[in-house]
Amino acid sequence: MRLTGEYLANHQVKYLTVYGFSTENWNRPPDELEGLFHLFTELLNKESPELNRRGVKLRHLGRLDGLPPDMQLALNRAVELTSDNTGMTLSIAVNYGGRQEILDAVNRLVKDGLPFQVDENLFSRYLYTDDIPDIDLLIRAGGELRLSNFQIWQTAYSEFYFTETLWPDFSTEELEKALQVYSQRQRRFGGG
Repeated sequence: MRLTGEYLANHQVKYLTVYGFSTENWNRPPDELEGLFHLFTELLNKESPELNRRGVKLRHLGRLDGLPPDMQLALNRAVELTSDNTGMTLSIAVNYGGRQEILDAVNRLVKDGLPFQVDENLFSRYLYTDDIPDIDLLIRAGGELRLSNFQIWQTAYSEFYFTETLWPDFSTEELEKALQVYSQRQRRFGGG
């Protein structure tokens, strides 16, 4: 992950989002969940100072509620530590589901006094990604050919790159392949 982030930052990529834990992952065995949360908390505590030193702004996408208290604390600390940074924005989707994000946005709109007419710009401001551009390139590792409830709204005009390579083995060489394919695509956003 660190190599990918550094590589992209060196190529002037301003936004990177990684899917760390989905709302559907709660169906995993309890001991596996405990291990994942422990590993994630440890990684956050270890890497946050380095992210801050490199000017990376860390964002959390998803719900904090339900996550273990020490993980919530680590996420909040990391986000706060890096909140004023102006380099790459690294968003980590943890306890995230695309459908849940849309429902949360609708519920926030209702709570704020839903206007009679909602357009895309207004709705987008209520999503977890309110100040992050929509996804240009979505890389799906591990041979899967689906979104898996990931940023449904934000991927409407994304380019997709599928690879058999598992994420832990996703090297800068693999990333270069994805970027090369992306650079050859014509982005029309629905136009001819």
